[in-house]
Amino acid sequence: MTALQLSRARLPATTTIDVMDAYGDMRQQAIAAERALTVYLNKREIVTLMTLGDDPEALVVGYLRNQGLLHSVDDLIAVQVDWEVEAAAVVTRRLPADLEARLGHRTVTTGCGQGTVFGNLLAQTALTTLPATMLTQSDLYQLLLHLNAYNDTYRSAGAVHGCALCRQTDVLDFVEDVGRHNAVDTLAGRQWLQQAASSDADIFYTTGRLTSEMVLKVAQMGISVLVSRSGVTQKGVELAERFGVMLIARAKGKQFQAINAGARLALDSPPPRPPTVRTSKEAGV
Repeated sequence: MTALQLSRARLPATTTIDVMDAYGDMRQQAIAAERALTVYLNKREIVTLMTLGDDPEALVVGYLRNQGLLHSVDDLIAVQVDWEVEAAAVVTRRLPADLEARLGHRTVTTGCGQGTVFGNLLAQTALTTLPATMLTQSDLYQLLLHLNAYNDTYRSAGAVHGCALCRQTDVLDFVEDVGRHNAVDTLAGRQWLQQAASSDADIFYTTGRLTSEMVLKVAQMGISVLVSRSGVTQKGVELAERFGVMLIARAKGKQFQAINAGARLALDSPPPRPPTVRTSKEAGV
């Protein structure tokens, strides 16, 4: 089989601009880059993604994978990104038989920059049974501490989301982009392209909301634990229950909210309860 032809068109994730601070002083500030990248699949225009441009080939491959437009990495012949024309040309050996039907049904999601799900993926039920991954409270706290070492672009420029593939307390791969859907797609692409040792990941972490799109994409990657420092949506909870995904929301410090956890989350390290606040009536005032 011919080797995959893959461009290496990475661009810096940040740029600098002049800003005036509250004292009237001018200084340089790093800001997140945002570039348009139009994806062509066998010369058919599919979508335009807004991205940092830090790992565009993996982003494009992961996007096509998560949209069900690419079923195997072995189908890929070439992925070529050209920033001069802001385009990514993907060549494959085959296309889904129902490609036109998939592209004709488009759902705009709540992802930053408006993510898109094709082909009525939100209604699907035929996913591989996910492993019932166990997690302890102490390991969750340890993982959150390890994640503090990442978020380089966010710390310097802000305006981005981060996602990570993890194995219990270990962070295997971490990606930042202008939208959480881009970050998860890039991780999915890196898995297929074997650009990171993340094939045995069992936990997915995101800084963004736990929406239907995030739950679906993580379930498609075969992962059943989804952790976020943010909250959940109703449809996200519904899909988590359908696919068997345990959600850990609002995970900051020692606090979190577990959803669809059951016996899979062992509470082995509960933090001290905050003192009860008594009302004036209870205090006899």
